[in-house]
Amino acid sequence: MSGPLSPARLPALRRRIQAVLIATQILGGLGIATGVALAAVLAKEVSGTEALSGLASTASVAGPALLAMPLASLMATRGRRAGLVLAYLVGALGAGVAVLGAVLDSFPVLLAGLVGFGAGSSANLAARFAAADLAEPDRRARAISTVVWATTIGAVLGPNVAAPAGESVAGLGIPVAAGPFVWASGVFVISALVVAVLLRPDPLLTARALAGPEGDAAAEGRSLKAGLRAVRESSRARLALVTVAGSHTAMVSIMSMTPVALSHHGADIRLIGLVISGHIAGMYAFSPVMGWLSDRLGRLSVIGLAVALTAVAALLAGTAGASHGQTALGLFVLGLGWSAGLVSGSALLTDSVPQAARAAVQGLSDFIMNTAAGVGGLAAGLIVSTVGYGWLNAVGACLLVPMAVLALRGAVRKG
Repeated sequence: MSGPLSPARLPALRRRIQAVLIATQILGGLGIATGVALAAVLAKEVSGTEALSGLASTASVAGPALLAMPLASLMATRGRRAGLVLAYLVGALGAGVAVLGAVLDSFPVLLAGLVGFGAGSSANLAARFAAADLAEPDRRARAISTVVWATTIGAVLGPNVAAPAGESVAGLGIPVAAGPFVWASGVFVISALVVAVLLRPDPLLTARALAGPEGDAAAEGRSLKAGLRAVRESSRARLALVTVAGSHTAMVSIMSMTPVALSHHGADIRLIGLVISGHIAGMYAFSPVMGWLSDRLGRLSVIGLAVALTAVAALLAGTAGASHGQTALGLFVLGLGWSAGLVSGSALLTDSVPQAARAAVQGLSDFIMNTAAGVGGLAAGLIVSTVGYGWLNAVGACLLVPMAVLALRGAVRKG
């Protein structure tokens, strides 16, 4: 910043930072969704077995998990801008390596690329916390949800441009299913440039400056150790972590194997793209509603809504069989459940820890949610290949139990 930030300038700064984050969310959402739509299909083609197709999802979420804590450390010392640029560039590199793996027909190289590609979603996830840095406490969930919502445009378009992306590389010796990763790489590079040039002043560093002594805590107050201590001392922070991790793991596990389940029942690539588009619309398009509800009714109420929506989604998708329409409806509701859990959980987490420790705790949250989802994605492929897609949805529903128990306990204490 050039000089102290006056209260009169703060609203304009909030709007400008939010505009930049919205633009990069649109681009990042396009890059992520374009690749993820066919990740499991590409993994099946390269590996030659359906049982290993779930590793595509595992690799994609392993990237954010591996990058979460280094990214949090970088942001804690140098701000949001440095971390977001790094995440997008790693995502671009990973997408390129995934294409190389497909060309070489090498499953290990493909998986390595997907790990890096997943780092692109680290940037989109971290952006929601950047939106919260300067938000008023009673509008924090809405600030988070607005940036999450912005992903809708790119995320819904992504699966639908998967087919054109594949066709665009058909004459280049690149497998059709790898085409989306070529496009994703370019989109991530553009996103990194937008953040590097326009996300100024840095929202996290600005928020610390405005917080005074609390924000100027020594380096040890911003460390991972301090973050773990803050979580141990707050039951609400622990509920927030369980909510974000549980919602994300259930969503990733079910969503990642839905294209394979649809293909078993005769769905082609375009229909799969439409179903995934509907799912992603559920994830992002209604997030402002979830943010408004979270600010007005409270975080615990929306966590309860997340549990209910995800349970209904698992029932619909798990019993759909050959009904593509019911599967599509189940995936749409699954997206709504994820949105409710992510927005309310992220807002509750930010509310529940001191300002100095927030970047570390937020990084811990992304590490836990992506590690859990990676295990879920791996298990999903094995479950579908052995007992079927219906049982996968039943297992996903069981992940909701810890969320429900902790939310009820929190409501009782609050009452």
